Amino acid sequence: MEEAEVTSQVNPEQVSPEMEQTAAQRARDRAMAARWDLNIAIFLFAVLIIVVILLFQGIRIEIVAPIAVFGLAMVWLCGWRRGRQLYGRFYDEELSNLELELKKVVKGAVEKTVEETIEEKVQKALRERWR
Repeated sequence: MEEAEVTSQVNPEQVSPEMEQTAAQRARDRAMAARWDLNIAIFLFAVLIIVVILLFQGIRIEIVAPIAVFGLAMVWLCGWRRGRQLYGRFYDEELSNLELELKKVVKGAVEKTVEETIEEKVQKALRERWR
């Protein structure tokens, strides 16, 4: 699937290439799964009904076949267009989710370091007191 041009709201200096690649892969997977929605299925079913009705009416296959091909092409085009739109939206979501995860990890590491530092100070004060 061709990647949509995305204007990200995330600061590009904070985004590593690995995060960007992960976000792109997750967005691509979500977009591929979500692009065939109910509207496209109904449109495809309508094309099938039109083709069957035309064949039952005795219209020649030389006329019905291009109609069927046109209908299938329209279904593919609608799905592809929807996939591109969803990819752009999902890419931004995944990038911001990954940034939040990174902030949580950094914040957790800082808190752990602060806790360790405080604990070390308390232990040092207790050792001095016991001497």
